Amino acid sequence: MLKTFAPAAMALAVLTAACSRPAEQQIETGGADPRVIQARGTLAESEQATIAIFQSASPSVVLVVSRSVSGFNQEEIGAGTGFVWDEAGHIVTNNHVVQAQQIVVRTPGGEDVPATVIGRAPQYDIAVLRLERPTGAPPLPLGTSNDLQVGQATFAIGNPFGFDRTITSGIVSALGRQLPTQQGREIADVIQTDAAINPGNSGGPLLDSAGRVIGVTTAIYSPSGAYAGLGFAVPVDTVARVVPQLIENGRAPIAGIGVMAADQAIATRLGVEGVLVWQTARGSPAERAGLRSTDPQRGIMGDVIVRAEGQPVRRLVDLTNTLDRLGVGADIDLTVQRGNQTVELSIPIEDIGGGEGEGQTGRK
Repeated sequence: MLKTFAPAAMALAVLTAACSRPAEQQIETGGADPRVIQARGTLAESEQATIAIFQSASPSVVLVVSRSVSGFNQEEIGAGTGFVWDEAGHIVTNNHVVQAQQIVVRTPGGEDVPATVIGRAPQYDIAVLRLERPTGAPPLPLGTSNDLQVGQATFAIGNPFGFDRTITSGIVSALGRQLPTQQGREIADVIQTDAAINPGNSGGPLLDSAGRVIGVTTAIYSPSGAYAGLGFAVPVDTVARVVPQLIENGRAPIAGIGVMAADQAIATRLGVEGVLVWQTARGSPAERAGLRSTDPQRGIMGDVIVRAEGQPVRRLVDLTNTLDRLGVGADIDLTVQRGNQTVELSIPIEDIGGGEGEGQTGRK
């Protein structure tokens, strides 16, 4: 990247030198007077507000550098963004940013500080870092995401392509998006924004016009891999619930009942509308409640979950979102289609841990 910019800088220097000599000659020989610089005047209120947001928030935004050694001793280096969460100096970032053997946080002052991942929540793509020594930067103020409105202003501060402390602005483009994760679940109520987000922005704060954190920038949708106007952020209400659990326990509970749900493609081929129970985990709440599994060898279809808490369940995300909302320790009321019968069940929600299904099924 430096090689790309070097020729342009050199060309600019040559052009400046070439242009400066005739100007000096004109002044010496009594040529045309130089142009008068007009006074700028007061910046617009919107400009002043953006400047104030950047000056206030940017000292608490850091560059997260990850290093790993792969086969043949090839070093892989990645970069993302994080921000100061609390007075203890914990750094919040995306889980996918810190999938590495070594993590270093570069502060706005240019200091490199070793960091340790003390908690991960892959189901929300959130991770928390503890620095070897605190930066002294203040935590960013938190907002809320439950009262956001489409059209309100957003500001993202991050390190796109390694260019540190970059601010971009936009609006809330949409609300209530679903964002798939690597563990077969989907993050609910994701914020969509058109503030420019590029590789390197991941893990940075999405701010509102009051400079409060309303989300953590996580993903983009782009055919090219670069900014295309579709960026997504995990809502701060989710982050504020998960981060204290990560700091205290190193993980966030995964609310579930212990069912393996059939892949949506299988359910569609069978003409199922709802979540088809593929298998129940041994000793799980689902097994204790009597939910029936699918037996493909005998051609017996299992129970189909069609409603949760009175609301339709059309996809697995409808069920997992309800489980997350209710939380571990609560009961979930399910309506189940069992052959020609409709069965009503109340099943306790438990922490199903980190064991998520792969391939055709996912445990919930």
